[in-house]
Amino acid sequence: MKCVSCKRNFSAESTAESTADSSDSSDSSDSSASSTSSDSSDFGDENTRTCRACFEKACKAENEELKSKVSFLKFWDPLDTRPQYVHRSTVPCFTDVVLVAVDLDSGKPVANAVPVPVNKAILASRSPVFKAMLQTEMEESLSGTIKLSDVSHNTLCAFVNFLYIAETPLDDDMACELIILADKYEVQYLKTYCEKFLISKLNWERSLKNYLFAHQHNAKTLLDAALSTIFDNMDNLSKQEGYLELVEKDHRLVMDIYEAYFSKTGKRRRSD
Repeated sequence: MKCVSCKRNFSAESTAESTADSSDSSDSSDSSASSTSSDSSDFGDENTRTCRACFEKACKAENEELKSKVSFLKFWDPLDTRPQYVHRSTVPCFTDVVLVAVDLDSGKPVANAVPVPVNKAILASRSPVFKAMLQTEMEESLSGTIKLSDVSHNTLCAFVNFLYIAETPLDDDMACELIILADKYEVQYLKTYCEKFLISKLNWERSLKNYLFAHQHNAKTLLDAALSTIFDNMDNLSKQEGYLELVEKDHRLVMDIYEAYFSKTGKRRRSD
């Protein structure tokens, strides 16, 4: 059987076990040959059609993702007696606050904006920017209202929803808007979450647009994925929609693409 991930041939464990049980009549030379050729690392899972190495790698990645999610959702425990919490009486007592989406120029709430209630402790535990804001006597902390500029009300609601449960429905536009918010307020887990979504939708037609967006908002994982897609079709780069506009607006970014491509292909030639 061939692994769907690495394309390496392997023997399914269930098949191997049943074969072993029914091979009592086989001669010793066949058993010896089978034992020699069937290294334990060559076995895999028949149901998932993956070899053991790829299966364990996928499990490890899923485990790391769960750890990241748990870490993000972790909340300050008032019963925690670790040294950093010994002086917890000096920690501000966070109360409730509301977030409001406002226009950057006028400072007035955007259309259909309704104040979104959120607990200060949630904001402080998810974002170091909000934490610093709420631990000082800034206007937002004193008034109980935090204004977020250049964000739609729907995006704000999705942002707050993610802060509480680490999940939110996404489409391309929402993912981009949330990356901007996540970058501004340093909510790295949200940023990674949205980058993964955009990467799952990435194709040649979207590659240049995603590259530009990722560069503007420090989305390195998305940037690398977009570059990889561009490299696969480098001969057609100049034909990409938006290419000429990008050359006129910021030719340095275009040069960066070519430099990265030549650097990568140069390394490959040296290794060959």
